[in-house]
Amino acid sequence: MRILSGIQPTGLPHLGNYFGMMKAAIELQEKGEALYFVADLHALTTVRDPEALCKNSREVAIDFLACGLDPAKACLFRQSDITCIPELAWILSTVTPMGLLERCHSYKDKLAKGLHASLGLFSYPVLMAADILAYDSDVVPVGKDQKQHLEVTRDIAVKINELYGEIFKLPEPMIRDESAAIPGTDGAKMSKSYGNTVELFLEESALKKKIMGIQTDSTPVESPKPIEGSAILGIYKHVASPSEYAAMEQEFLAGGKGYGDFKKRLFAAVWEYFAPMRERREQIAADPAELDRILKRGAERAAAFAYPVMERLREAIGLR
Repeated sequence: MRILSGIQPTGLPHLGNYFGMMKAAIELQEKGEALYFVADLHALTTVRDPEALCKNSREVAIDFLACGLDPAKACLFRQSDITCIPELAWILSTVTPMGLLERCHSYKDKLAKGLHASLGLFSYPVLMAADILAYDSDVVPVGKDQKQHLEVTRDIAVKINELYGEIFKLPEPMIRDESAAIPGTDGAKMSKSYGNTVELFLEESALKKKIMGIQTDSTPVESPKPIEGSAILGIYKHVASPSEYAAMEQEFLAGGKGYGDFKKRLFAAVWEYFAPMRERREQIAADPAELDRILKRGAERAAAFAYPVMERLREAIGLR
């Protein structure tokens, strides 16, 4: 089973990235042939600062490794290092119906958030299809909000296969557990685009400031606190033991403690949960040459999958 997933370097990885994607991806490296890429080409639709893009791409890779990705088991690489991907995206675009892309809700959602209506943003699903199809991927872990993009990928692959023969394997979705969704500091889903993130490896004072800044209601200290939709509880359940979580939930319902007390306990739990990873991260960041070697080896392994697929396609469509 070949597994493919990617993460955009539009900012530093946060708790939502870890519990929503990275943690599951690291577990999957034990169950199949895993390929994970830093989606720097995708990030160009929103990131205009070249220094930030370069830095964030490396930081994402470092964080992934610190969290447990094993480069001996999983292939970690930069999307842009596989130079046939843009060519493949162009070929796929020549058979992709406009209506198929116009129905993609992600494009409409991004416009509603104020992003510039660029061709790149509109054709994002075609580049995503190139990422998936280039490696003969069997399984693609996706959230429910990304399932449509995988359906687009399958539709495009079917069109190519109908025109030119069995070129592409049709990948299957692996729907991520939605219970892993993490609320941000404002209670909405944690997302870089919402500006409500808690990054994984902040300095202690910065992390404490973020967590103490979580928005809460005006319930008095002595009164019971609502547990439904609580950002504090929503994060705490991922970093605390079941018994610790149950105890905090009961204290919410009992009243007598303020939100500040709960936030302090949440900060301590987050800090402790990521302590081993933080130590590992310091070691990785201290050796940039080794990171370069890991990414280079990853790109070479990924290319070994992608270029035969491209040769097969080029031969079939007449680009001999």
